[in-house]
Amino acid sequence: MVPPSNRRGGYSRRAQYSVFTGYMLAAIGALVGAILLVVSLIHPAAFSGLRGVASDLGAPVGKAGAAGRAGTQKTINTVSGFIRMGTQNAKLREENEIARVRLAEAKAVAQENKRLKALLGLDDGDLKPVARARLIGSTASSTRRFAYLSAGSSDGVKPGMPVRSARGLVGRVLETGADSARVLLLTDTESLVPVRRAKDNVVAFAEGRADGTLRLRLVNLGINPLRKGDVFVTSGAGGLFQPGTAVAVVTSVTRDGAIANLLSDPTSTDFVVVEPIWQPEAQALVSGKPLVSTQDGPAR
Repeated sequence: MVPPSNRRGGYSRRAQYSVFTGYMLAAIGALVGAILLVVSLIHPAAFSGLRGVASDLGAPVGKAGAAGRAGTQKTINTVSGFIRMGTQNAKLREENEIARVRLAEAKAVAQENKRLKALLGLDDGDLKPVARARLIGSTASSTRRFAYLSAGSSDGVKPGMPVRSARGLVGRVLETGADSARVLLLTDTESLVPVRRAKDNVVAFAEGRADGTLRLRLVNLGINPLRKGDVFVTSGAGGLFQPGTAVAVVTSVTRDGAIANLLSDPTSTDFVVVEPIWQPEAQALVSGKPLVSTQDGPAR
């Protein structure tokens, strides 16, 4: 008869031997472990050789792991360093831009203070200024050359009064309002100013050319004595402008005179002073048209 399939393992001798062998091996292992533990406690150096062998066997694996950790740490440090450097560089660039802006502002303030001090120095002259003001506008795309002043009749400004900066003559007042005035610039085609060479008495007329320059026409024709670099100042003829006010410097010589650049360029002039007419009797000659003068006096 066939034995049943659910027969218990205890009925097999082989299974019984296997269980018994497992128990025996476990008991022997526990006994050996206990003996080794007692020996290691009594004599700690007894198994140093075995520990050394085990350490030697595991050293390559440890080295590989240490190298891997070091490489990973280096990569992490490199990436974090790039991130920190990028952040620091961006911050430094921002600080540099701010510093450049602050430096430009400081230079602008210093330059403005310098101009203001030079302007205040004009008070030391014989003629006391009528008003101090800004040039608040000008004609940029016209054959006429006008500028607009932030001072008017309420400040004592009248037509014909000279307008100058710390560098020299700018023009003369043409029309006035209550709080503003229109200035006829020296470069206007209707502007005509009697001038002389600063180092001697070579006289000429400075005519505006509407292109930012002046034409110097000699009064006494003949051999042209002018040279590049000659400085011209107002001669005082006509009584409108005080003598000795800087006007222009020669840039090129022509047959009957020269071409000159303004010493006080209106485009780079902020602050100006309005001076009284040098000879009060010349006030009666002032009109909407430019005052034409000769060396001996104003033309009638």
